[in-house]
Amino acid sequence: MASGPHDAAPLKVRTVWISDLHLGTPGCRADALLDFLRSVECETLYLVGDVIDGWQLRRAWYWPQSHNDVVQKLLRKGTRVVFVPGNHDEFARRYIEHEFGGIEVVEDAIHVTADGRRLWITHGDLFDGVIQCAKWLAYVGDNLYEFTLRLNRHFNRLRARLGLPYWSLSKYLKLKVKRAVSYVSDFEHAVAQEARKRGVDGVVCGHIHHAEIRDIDGLLYCNDGDWVESMTALVEHFDGVLSIVEWGQSATPWLPQAPPQPAQAPGGALGPQPWQPPLPQPARVLP
Repeated sequence: MASGPHDAAPLKVRTVWISDLHLGTPGCRADALLDFLRSVECETLYLVGDVIDGWQLRRAWYWPQSHNDVVQKLLRKGTRVVFVPGNHDEFARRYIEHEFGGIEVVEDAIHVTADGRRLWITHGDLFDGVIQCAKWLAYVGDNLYEFTLRLNRHFNRLRARLGLPYWSLSKYLKLKVKRAVSYVSDFEHAVAQEARKRGVDGVVCGHIHHAEIRDIDGLLYCNDGDWVESMTALVEHFDGVLSIVEWGQSATPWLPQAPPQPAQAPGGALGPQPWQPPLPQPARVLP
C-alpha cells in the first residue's frame, strides 16, 4: 500500500476484519474508514463488534453524514458481511441469526483461512472483568475515555498547525500505564485460553483497541484494533497470510519468532529438548 490512502492501489485480499468503529461518537474516524472501505476488495468482511456506539447515542445524539456514508457503504459493499456484536452495540444481540440488508448477525463465528487454520471470531467483551462484574465502572471508564479523545482532538489540531502528524494520547497512556498494560495482557491470555478450549487454531477479536498478531502458548491471537485511535484492520491474503493494516501506512505481515536452535551436548550430540508449540506457517512480505 502507498503511504497515502487516496493514491493507493486497491487492496485485494481474501478476508478483512474491522471492529470498534464507534459510529455515533465524535471520536470515530469515519472519513478514513470510508476511504479504507472504498479501497479494499475482499470476499468476506467481518465486523467484530462496537460498530455503532449505543452507549454514547443514549447519552447524546451524534450522527453526521459521514457516519451515514459508512453504513451505506457497508450495506452496498458487494461482499459477504458478517456482524458479531460487541458491548457498545449489544442491542444487536437480540437479532442474532437474522440478516439485515445482506449483513449476517451472529453471536460468534469460525473462519477457515486459505491454509486451513480455524479462527474463532468474537468481540471479546465477555472476557473483560470490568464489563462482566462491574458494568457501572465500564460506563465511568467510557466517559473518561471520551474526555481523553476530546482532549486529543484539540491537541492534534495544534500539531496539525505545526505540521506534525497525528498522535494518539489514549493509545500512549494505554501502552505506558502499568495497570493498562497488565489489563491488555490479562485480556489476551483469557481470550486465547477460551479459544484453546474450543479446539481452534486461533482467535480474532477487538474490544481493547490494540491491534496485534502474536503467538500465545501455541495459539494464534489476533486483534484488529479500532477506527478511533489507530485506524487498523486485520486482513487475510489469498495464501492465508495474516497482516495488520494501519490505514495510510504499509501492511505489516506477522512473522512468528523462529524457534531457538537445539543446544549441542558435549561431543556434538543433542541434549534433551523442550517441547516447542507448533507455529503457523511463516508469513512472507508481499511485494
